[in-house]
Amino acid sequence: MEKLLLLGDEAIAQAAIDAGLSGIFGYPGTPSTEIIEYIQASKEAKGKNIRSSWATNEKTAMEAALGMSYAGKRAMFTCKHVGMNVAADPFMNSAITGVNGGVVYISADDPSMHSSQDEQDSRFYASWAKIPIFEPSNQQEAYDMIHEAFELSEKFRLPVMLRITTRLSHSRAGVVIRKEKREQNQIAIPENPKQFILLPVNARRQYKELLAKQDGLEQASKNSPFNKYIDGENKSLGIIACGLSYNYLMENFTQTKCSYPVLKITQYPIPTEMVNKIYQECDSILVLEEGQPLFEEKLKGFLNNGKKIMGRLDGTLTVDGELNPAKVGKALGLEVSEGLEVPSLVAPRPPKLCEGCPHADTYRALNEAMAEYTKGRVFADIGCYTLGALPPYNAINTTVDMGASITMAKGASEAGFQPAVAVIGDSTFTHSGMTGLLDCVVDNVPITIIILDNSITAMTGSQKSNATGRIESICEGIGVAKEHIRVITPLKKFHEENVNVLKEEIAYQGVSVVIPRRECLVWLNKKRKEEKQKQK
Repeated sequence: MEKLLLLGDEAIAQAAIDAGLSGIFGYPGTPSTEIIEYIQASKEAKGKNIRSSWATNEKTAMEAALGMSYAGKRAMFTCKHVGMNVAADPFMNSAITGVNGGVVYISADDPSMHSSQDEQDSRFYASWAKIPIFEPSNQQEAYDMIHEAFELSEKFRLPVMLRITTRLSHSRAGVVIRKEKREQNQIAIPENPKQFILLPVNARRQYKELLAKQDGLEQASKNSPFNKYIDGENKSLGIIACGLSYNYLMENFTQTKCSYPVLKITQYPIPTEMVNKIYQECDSILVLEEGQPLFEEKLKGFLNNGKKIMGRLDGTLTVDGELNPAKVGKALGLEVSEGLEVPSLVAPRPPKLCEGCPHADTYRALNEAMAEYTKGRVFADIGCYTLGALPPYNAINTTVDMGASITMAKGASEAGFQPAVAVIGDSTFTHSGMTGLLDCVVDNVPITIIILDNSITAMTGSQKSNATGRIESICEGIGVAKEHIRVITPLKKFHEENVNVLKEEIAYQGVSVVIPRRECLVWLNKKRKEEKQKQK
């Protein structure tokens, strides 16, 4: 058997190739991005003609995966946890349509918000939709679970979620790769011609079918090789460890054996018989889960018979942030080593825009153009340009979610707070800004939208932007007057000219779009290196 040193994301990608994947769809978002990038770079995937380009947003990506499943093929969808919000409509409904070819949804959660707006736990989505969840505790399980997830998906004709977190996504381990490679499915449309037609008469019937599958799904969890009951002599405490938290637990017992009974859960729905067993045998329960207290809440709901249940809800573990071996060790009353504290004389170093970044020149011009107005008028979006909120620019006032800059600016303008300016990146604009622009045009709201065009999706690693070469035509097609679609070059030598353009469009009592266009320097340098390599 071949053994490779892989990131968790890479293990998932290789497993999908080996499991007969035909297509993977997603939108770049840390910590999920490397899954699709691995497949895009794989010669094996290219040889198998596996489709792996980026979608405009998570919703379109998930719907494309569902369409590939409709045709009988195995498909995968990837996103970070907040991307699940964008894809929520097809996600929830696909649990009722079911699938034809196997479908695996990968949601990469980000506890501690290393590069995210919130700490939401995607297991809540899957529990709500009543579909199975796999939650690997290490990279080998991530690889093995993909094979099992596709099999389970096709057995129960349901989509399956694989939920991972930042530490597993971005850490490496040796992974044993299966020698046998599964061939891709042949094209085969659904046997039930009404399966994907969610008229109420069909949806009601299929929802009953979904409910009827729950016992079978729980039985699959009970019999899963990924869920284990490990007995222990000391019954004063039982430990339920979910997903990656099992790894953290075991790191506290590298030299000794854990004396407490441990229930390792990495496949859901919750195997209630196994949970009842540890609850009945032990005096109290400690629940370890990376993320929010989904399992702990359920446990307190159906086993609230007087025994103490500890975890995030009672303060035994912190309510927010990632788990780690030290936090778990403390919860168990063990002596833990946490390293030295960072001295107070070490100043924090927040991230900043790169030297020579085109956004910096845009913000300088915008600040000057807005100087005559009161503060708080610039609504921004998700991207590296969000760093414009920090010194020395202090140029933006909001960042909520993908696409919110335009619609929030619209609402503020309609409240009479004018002028209102929206700042949005080129990739974010096509992701979820176009619909907001259409609302502005339909209602003819006085608003200026600055679409920062650096030709790529910069924040997540220079993936291709679907907006490249299309922004003006999109804006004109949506209905923005051609004379109020202005392109500027964000460079110091054009500063005065750019300030004047911004002032003119900000003063305009209608919908205007300004497009500062200059390639990201990081991407430009990367491209030049690639071109030099080709010439050798």
